[in-house]
Amino acid sequence: MISIKPVYIEENPFTAIRVELPKTNLLIVSNDTGYIMCGALDVDLLSEKLAERKIIAARAVGVKTIEQLLEAPLEKVTNAAREKGWQEGMSGKDALLKIATSAK
Repeated sequence: MISIKPVYIEENPFTAIRVELPKTNLLIVSNDTGYIMCGALDVDLLSEKLAERKIIAARAVGVKTIEQLLEAPLEKVTNAAREKGWQEGMSGKDALLKIATSAK
């Protein structure tokens, strides 16, 4: 099953997507600027092979819900995300807030 719902962080709108897969879930929270995702995200591919696209993204591992994804520390971020102030260890919610203000 796939569920898509709005999520607000300090009144800033994002889209939360959950894809139920066998034995795991794919979790994403995004806006028009970037996104955070569960451990399925290949950050190295985005930073190295697709570097010219300047994809703003990060992953958190060990999360099973959208709420956990927002609270978890980011395990890895893309180079383009670093340019927006994202860093390993910050919460997904804090990272998304940094791109919420840049999207306005």
